[in-house]
Amino acid sequence: MTNAHAARLHLTIDGRRVAVEAGTTVAAALAIAGVGGGTRTSVRGEARAVLCGMGVCQECRVTIDGRAHVLACQTLCREGQVVRTTVAAGAMNANASANAGTVIATATAAIKGTGITTGKR
Repeated sequence: MTNAHAARLHLTIDGRRVAVEAGTTVAAALAIAGVGGGTRTSVRGEARAVLCGMGVCQECRVTIDGRAHVLACQTLCREGQVVRTTVAAGAMNANASANAGTVIATATAAIKGTGITTGKR
């Protein structure tokens, strides 16, 4: 229920200006802005979104005011805040997806060279 007397503040999410009530988390602002489809992408290019709502899963990581990997579910909105999801950064997603195989192969080779096991037999 919206309180008609609640203070409103404005932030920018992926280039779009959004108005929310004071005390709203960035995760809730993302939902209000219609960014329910994802906050970031995995190394395979799969969309990730808010899941647990308490900071444990870390699926809600976004960039806020230039600071990366901020938990949207644990951060309150501030006036003038700029939030960027990696899902909106299409070129970044394409690069992550294209490079995922190389990154995984390099990491696997590095692990094998150390004698550390990955748990698979």
